[in-house]
Amino acid sequence: MTAAGAAGEGKPRRIVVAITGATGAVYGVRLVQILGAAPGVEAHLLISAAGVMNLQHELDISKAEVEAFAQVVHNVRDIGATIASGSFAAHAMVVAPCSMRTLAAVAHGLSDNLITRAADVTLKERRKLVLMVRETPLNLAHLRNMTAVTEMGGIIFPPVPGFYQKPQSVAELVDHTVGRVLDLIDVPQTLAPSWAGLNGQA
Repeated sequence: MTAAGAAGEGKPRRIVVAITGATGAVYGVRLVQILGAAPGVEAHLLISAAGVMNLQHELDISKAEVEAFAQVVHNVRDIGATIASGSFAAHAMVVAPCSMRTLAAVAHGLSDNLITRAADVTLKERRKLVLMVRETPLNLAHLRNMTAVTEMGGIIFPPVPGFYQKPQSVAELVDHTVGRVLDLIDVPQTLAPSWAGLNGQA
């Protein structure tokens, strides 16, 4: 059964995107921009208070400007929102970027806001959870928390740039990473073509 079929024929695939306070807000913005315009996808967006600060500091854009890309916007404090329940058929969730605080909360099952609750729901329902963790260097707590989330079925996806596609701009680096994430959550994309081999043969 296809991902769309699993969610119900004719129904949109609901993808939850959360932007937290780690550096790299551009990844979350680009992701929700693509998902919000993708056919058959319903983009749900959450932005933490620290995430809002990073949008302003790193990209000079407002929370409202980013929210305009999504079909549904949730308040991080609204623990009674639809995405807080496993009965709400979301397809996947991506935290982009994912702070070490959010990683730790997910790793230890601390549903202290809607982002961490939605992530917990994603894991318990055996759906895809992708955490674009952003920190360096990593201490032992960070590594253990990544291991814990991986053991629960989550996917740790640090936004490490790839240079084999010979990017010409930061935007191309971002798009390549976002394209790889879209592949993980089964959303068709053209941002990151599959590797064709050194000889150009797939």
